[in-house]
Amino acid sequence: MKNIVILISGRGSNMQAIVNAAIPGARVAAVIANRPDAAGLAWAAERGIAAVALDHKTYPSREAFDAALAEAIDAHAPDLVVLAGFMRILTAGFTRRYEGRMLNIHPSLLPAFPGLHTHERALEMGCKLAGCTVHFVTAELDHGPIVSQGVVNVLDDDTPYSLAARVLKLEHQLYPEAVRRFVAGDIAIEGGKVASGPSAAASLLSPAPNPRSK
Repeated sequence: MKNIVILISGRGSNMQAIVNAAIPGARVAAVIANRPDAAGLAWAAERGIAAVALDHKTYPSREAFDAALAEAIDAHAPDLVVLAGFMRILTAGFTRRYEGRMLNIHPSLLPAFPGLHTHERALEMGCKLAGCTVHFVTAELDHGPIVSQGVVNVLDDDTPYSLAARVLKLEHQLYPEAVRRFVAGDIAIEGGKVASGPSAAASLLSPAPNPRSK
């Protein structure tokens, strides 16, 4: 049984998708938030999952918070750490600690549009496709080895909100599948890239075009 610790900052919809997926061989051991009022903490606690709040504002430095966060994570002996809407830039030392066993999902087709405001930027650039990327976390923001990507069509009348909603639905499919592949031992990093395994065909989710669908 592989222990998973999930980090959130808000409602944790991707966390909920992973928990609800009931991935064979996986146990969500804890959910940790950097905001005490994160709605996802109550959701996790109601399901018997350890829910921990670490308010980053109470720590004197980013390094001090990351040290406390690592201690809280390690208390659950994690095989995998999952960032699910965790809105903190992590220090290089923290990312090295969990190298090769920490995943993130980003709402763009990396390496395009790292950072914030991804949907606004995609629309401003006139992108015809948008999507999300599951990747291993490294010290460089949103630049770790890519595990899988999901694609949606950009519609002529899209707003950042409508595009974000469709991408989020795709995230809820893509992220649990990536976690399942990790737990199954179907993901390996070779030469700085994720090697294709038996489930490679599932790594790209491209819904059939529906021009009026939101």
